[in-house]
Amino acid sequence: MTPSTAEHAQMSVEDFEHLARHAPEAVKLEFIKGKLKVKPVPDQLHRAIVMWLLRQCMQQRPELDLYPEQDLKVETYRAGRAIADCALAPIEHFVGQDGMWADPDGVLMVVEVTSHDSDTQLRDRVEKRAGYAEAGIPVYLLIDRDDNTLTVFSEPKDGAYTQHPSYPYGAAITLPDPVGITLETEKLKDYIQ
Repeated sequence: MTPSTAEHAQMSVEDFEHLARHAPEAVKLEFIKGKLKVKPVPDQLHRAIVMWLLRQCMQQRPELDLYPEQDLKVETYRAGRAIADCALAPIEHFVGQDGMWADPDGVLMVVEVTSHDSDTQLRDRVEKRAGYAEAGIPVYLLIDRDDNTLTVFSEPKDGAYTQHPSYPYGAAITLPDPVGITLETEKLKDYIQ
């Protein structure tokens, strides 16, 4: 852990992993910036957005899989634990990795779809973005259901993404390399609450 995170951590990574392994199935736990977080259970529109994205990725990049609800080691020194709504990686990329939490090396993109809860601002827009950048994941796609936009974070450097253009639902978006997928986002307008 970084010194500032270690000084303020609620528990050790090992203690968190033990707790997460024994949590009830309905509870998803994350450990971000040394703090225990409860990930909300996705609603039906959240799941529909994930399936929309899964179809687009599989059609354009059949050599890759979009892994829903992927547990990843993130942040500096892999001291955090996040459950990405999706992680794009080569087929069978995570096969053979030990334990619940996978190393993010080789992951091309992570995706978060915001939930309608009070912690979304800090969790999805700040903490997870920083954790994914610190882990060196090339692309972070944030599908923001509060303002109906997609933000494409890319080019991680020194623990932050240097590029982060946003697009409204309906735009055609070409995700940067190494992803190289063009998203036709008109369908997302059907999922506005």
